[in-house]
Amino acid sequence: MKRYVIEREIPGVNKLDGKGLKQAAATSNEALAKLAGKAQWVESYVVDDKTFCVYIAENEAAVREHAKLSGFPATKINEVHSVISPMTAV
Repeated sequence: MKRYVIEREIPGVNKLDGKGLKQAAATSNEALAKLAGKAQWVESYVVDDKTFCVYIAENEAAVREHAKLSGFPATKINEVHSVISPMTAV
């Protein structure tokens, strides 16, 4: 499995309230269930009119299939090659 960061352009996403975010998460979870383990959602960061989502998936095609099933666009998909943090310096 590979790790991906997906940029999704979703106008107004930053204005969703708790109920709207809950519905978006449920929609995403329903799409993931249809993929039968080919993709896993880790977390998403909501900014102005975008989200940045972290996924673990078999391949980019699984990420694209999730976008198709959920209706949430995958504007840009980036495969993560390595992860660094403050602990990397230790």
